[in-house]
Amino acid sequence: MPRHNELLLRSALAAAILATAGTASAQEAFKCPKTGGNLVVGLEAAVPTLDQHTGSSSATRNVAMNIFETLVIRDAEMNPAPDLAQSIEQSGDGLTYTFKLREGVKFHNGKALTSADVIASFDRYKQMGVNRATLDIVESWAAPNDATFVITLKKAQPTFLEALSSYTVPIVILPSEVAAAPAGQIEPIGTGPFKFVEFIPDSHVTIARYEEYVPNTALAGLSGFAGNKQACVDTVTFRMLTEVGARMAALETGEVSIAENVPTISHERLRATPGIELVSLKYHSLNVGYPNWSAPPTDNPKVREAILAAMNMEEIMEAATDGAYELNSTFQFPGTAYHSEAGKEFYNQNNIEKAKALLAEAGYNDEPVVLLTNQQFPSMYNSALVVSEQLKAAGINAELRVLDWPTALATSENEVQGWNFFFTYWATVTAQGGAASLRNIANHVYKPVDNAADAAFDKAFAGVQSGSTVEERRDAFAQAQTIALQKVMAIPFGSMSNVQGIRSDVENFDPFYNTRLANVWLDR
Repeated sequence: MPRHNELLLRSALAAAILATAGTASAQEAFKCPKTGGNLVVGLEAAVPTLDQHTGSSSATRNVAMNIFETLVIRDAEMNPAPDLAQSIEQSGDGLTYTFKLREGVKFHNGKALTSADVIASFDRYKQMGVNRATLDIVESWAAPNDATFVITLKKAQPTFLEALSSYTVPIVILPSEVAAAPAGQIEPIGTGPFKFVEFIPDSHVTIARYEEYVPNTALAGLSGFAGNKQACVDTVTFRMLTEVGARMAALETGEVSIAENVPTISHERLRATPGIELVSLKYHSLNVGYPNWSAPPTDNPKVREAILAAMNMEEIMEAATDGAYELNSTFQFPGTAYHSEAGKEFYNQNNIEKAKALLAEAGYNDEPVVLLTNQQFPSMYNSALVVSEQLKAAGINAELRVLDWPTALATSENEVQGWNFFFTYWATVTAQGGAASLRNIANHVYKPVDNAADAAFDKAFAGVQSGSTVEERRDAFAQAQTIALQKVMAIPFGSMSNVQGIRSDVENFDPFYNTRLANVWLDR
């Protein structure tokens, strides 16, 4: 797993580091040993959209982050790193960030990148981006010239570059004329090493090498989503193979070269299969769920507390992963900078009698509790099955509502009726540090009544973003996490690993939180 223990310690130096990041690495720059061929990737979920501003699904990122780029992104250690920016300078008072754009960058339609495109993209994200609250701290942005973009903050925020470089729902840069499109209706035109070719819903997405791509030479090779990226294959076809058996069969027969999320039950057989290698990321994602505060009966805090009290996390995680898990009471992976066990007393209570007492106190009267899930992600579906039985044992009338993944996700994000508890997992938001994981909660994934914020949580979250010292920010994270668990804003079930299968002719593919296909070639 990429380590990022020092993220907080480095954040104060981030601006200085990035300001000099345009210097080429002393290492020899990456060049594709071979080029050509079509690389086929078997996706575990359908791609709901390629509009990266408005799509929070990992399936969207798996495709879109090979097409689009941002001003600043995260490297393998989860530190901010330049992407379309050549350099970043921070003013002495911490209020102004000046981004110089890389020279010679062109969009896939042949248009040269300028700061006008950056402004249009930021304007669009401020209006409709999923994580647009990231920009609430911004007073203004401007473009003094075609190669310069300037952000001015309302007040200094030590973690601003960390927030800006988040790629959970990144602020990808679009041509200004594309940025005027409504949500979900953009032409997928970016500046990345691959350009869009075709999107057939529920079937496949095809991308192709962009011959005029200008790589970022600040690094010799790829680090996270940063660095020198090259498209070594001619095309990539992402096939949406949501049924796990079909996806594993396609890997075994060679119909796909890379298969996402190999289940534990298939590991032994595939390891013994000639021509197949399994690669893994130990801490890939956090299995998590959250209640809907706006729909009865989960609008009652005692009902939410009863749901949490009834849960046996070992049973949930065993079903979700076939044993490939670690219990985790936190919103961070173990060993990382913000990891804290604050609020652990609310986790894995496995207390049916307490749950029954809380339901009685709530005046619960057998109203349905609708568990919203999908079958494309087995971890989510199996978690829902186990939780359903645990809630029934406590006297809760649990019902499953099973939709396809894009519809389930959209329902959880846009609807406040028709569901009471949503099952998902967090990968990038957990990996990128405390502020990123808490921002998921601060942006009201739990659907409070009238979208009203929780004052105590928001105060602690503000401390995570703006605390003047590392210690202050860590303490604020612990406070916010305790509040989230106590009030049942979100429930971490445990940490999951992720294993992917690759054919032996795939070279230089490394597992990450999302699929990266730059600098990968086929040895055929």
